[in-house]
Amino acid sequence: MAKAKAKSSVSKSPAAPAGKVPAKGGTRVAQESGSRSAPIINIGIDREDRAAIAEGLSRVLADTYTLYLTTHNFHWNVTGPHFNSLHAMFMQQYTELWGATDVLAERIRALGHYAPGSYAEFGKIATVPDVPQQPPKAMEMVRILVKGHETVSRIAREFIPVAEQAADAPTADMLTARCTVHDQTAWMLRSLLED
Repeated sequence: MAKAKAKSSVSKSPAAPAGKVPAKGGTRVAQESGSRSAPIINIGIDREDRAAIAEGLSRVLADTYTLYLTTHNFHWNVTGPHFNSLHAMFMQQYTELWGATDVLAERIRALGHYAPGSYAEFGKIATVPDVPQQPPKAMEMVRILVKGHETVSRIAREFIPVAEQAADAPTADMLTARCTVHDQTAWMLRSLLED
């Protein structure tokens, strides 16, 4: 008698049912990769769960890249009496974000999916707004970045339970670490706005 494949042990959560991450605007980005000549991925996470996790990571990647671009733009275009300190701070922040995009994209690939990497794809799924076309004043830049970091933290936090329920500790740990970075950066930026 052939054994039926065991169903995923992932239980449904209110934010995102197992194996099903709500796509922003109905758009799915995480396309499965591989070929007939490559072995089937067998890392202890079933195909449906890997797809859901890759979809969530794609959204975090899109937001991280958008925030990176905004921060780099502000580094170039900041003016005023706080120029030196903000110019240097923004450079530290965009450098960290740039590194994070690679880590996120490579985790998506390790799960057997292609990482999104075009402005068109990012524009469909990013929650962080695009950088303003007209550079704002320095403290408005800081406000925009606070909101951006808080947004990425919220989006990443939304997908931690999806990874945990699929026993994907590496992704859950990575998203937890990302939340720590974004929460701390938002706090530091917010402190600049206090009287």
